[in-house]
Amino acid sequence: MKKLSNYFVSAICIIAIAFSAGAFIKVNANTNNVNSMPGQPVDLTYAAEKALPAVVHIRYLQNSKIQTVEMQSDPFGDFFDPFGFFGNPGGTTKRKVQTPKREGAGSGVIISADGYIVTNNHVVEGADELTVTLNDNREFSARIVGTDKTTDLALIKVDAKDLPTLPIGDSNKLKVGEWVLAVGNPFNLNSTVTAGIVSAKARTIGANGVESFIQTDAAINAGNSGGALVNTQGELVGINAMLVSPTQSYTGYGFAIPTTIMNKVVADLKQYGTVQRAMIGIQGINANDYYDKMKEEGKEVDLGTMEGIYIDNVEDGSAGAEAGLQKGDVITAVDGKKLKKMAELQEYLANKRPGDKITITYLRNKKSKTATLTLKNQQGNTDVVKHADLDVLGGNFREINDSEKRQLNINNGLVVMRINNGALKDAGINKGFIIQKVNDIPMTTISDLQKAVREASTSKEPVLYIQGIYPTGKKAYFAVPLQND
Repeated sequence: MKKLSNYFVSAICIIAIAFSAGAFIKVNANTNNVNSMPGQPVDLTYAAEKALPAVVHIRYLQNSKIQTVEMQSDPFGDFFDPFGFFGNPGGTTKRKVQTPKREGAGSGVIISADGYIVTNNHVVEGADELTVTLNDNREFSARIVGTDKTTDLALIKVDAKDLPTLPIGDSNKLKVGEWVLAVGNPFNLNSTVTAGIVSAKARTIGANGVESFIQTDAAINAGNSGGALVNTQGELVGINAMLVSPTQSYTGYGFAIPTTIMNKVVADLKQYGTVQRAMIGIQGINANDYYDKMKEEGKEVDLGTMEGIYIDNVEDGSAGAEAGLQKGDVITAVDGKKLKKMAELQEYLANKRPGDKITITYLRNKKSKTATLTLKNQQGNTDVVKHADLDVLGGNFREINDSEKRQLNINNGLVVMRINNGALKDAGINKGFIIQKVNDIPMTTISDLQKAVREASTSKEPVLYIQGIYPTGKKAYFAVPLQND
């Protein structure tokens, strides 16, 4: 559960509708004609018949576990080191705790006859057992193929053949005001179908790292996470994910992950086990939001456009930096596709892999320029990421350069380029920290860190003991517990 702008955001998923005055549905089970003229009724029965057999109920079980956690035992530790200059104080003790058994439920969509099912990451994350129930009440045990927190998507698999599937449509073709169906299992009510319209596209609500949601006025309630958003042709156009509401039930808007993002995530999880994420290496905000920010500060600016993405920072060594992008530039198009906001750029990049080339159109001092750049991965190169081992750490890394070696008089190390939610953040490690050793093993390459995480994750004591140095020369030591499933 997350709270956004005084609204309740629930990690549950879509169902139901509030019809505006005068709207109505013509029910005609004897026709497959689902197209309509302006002002004419829409037949949704064909889409419902296509969708229901392919939407499943997912039951989640996480067993009770014994975990080792570190607890503060020195009452004066924070007094003598209030800013954490010396890393974790020595006054800590390890204690074993037992976690409670957890159960939950959600929905999923069968996308292949041999048993691949798409759902939300938050439906299956941390599960020890997954049970899938089909619309015809058949049950299967499922395994996790791969998950992606950044988009809140997951791919699971059941051992079965000739399963009913839902054809995948193009979410780019959706139009605001178009009718859609939401199919799922709210409150464990299997095979529920409701209808709504597309309220908006390319929405961001700050829930995921990469998001370009389809917004709908369909209701979202507990148990619908991972369900299907379906167009009138009976095609999957989105995976239902979020609710924004002032209450904990439907009175607001629902959000679905578009198939343009889903397709790439599924393909990567099948082939690599983790998502190959392509990055420009910039931070920015929508141009209109930048104007509002400057207005609040009493400043007047003229970017030459009211649409696009204002670049607030360009990371050193990134694809954007190599292409010459600078703070203050405004991206207006990518590969000839006009961009109005950051969500549209994120959705476009979600379909790319490291090594792909794109052409950026941007304004600098109100003059239009273009740049062709080669996208990189989170570690700053174009290599295929073969393992998701570093996801648990919640950080991006690069190898130290010769200048840093000379300045700090060190021979090896990995610079923490970015801190996301994860074990490093929880341990208090900040951006810029240089990791020199993990569990007494020198860190020279990203592969060294991946290996250390893998080995620690499967050991009896899933902890990384990290030694390193800050750019100021101050040394620090951290104990970083890992989740051991």
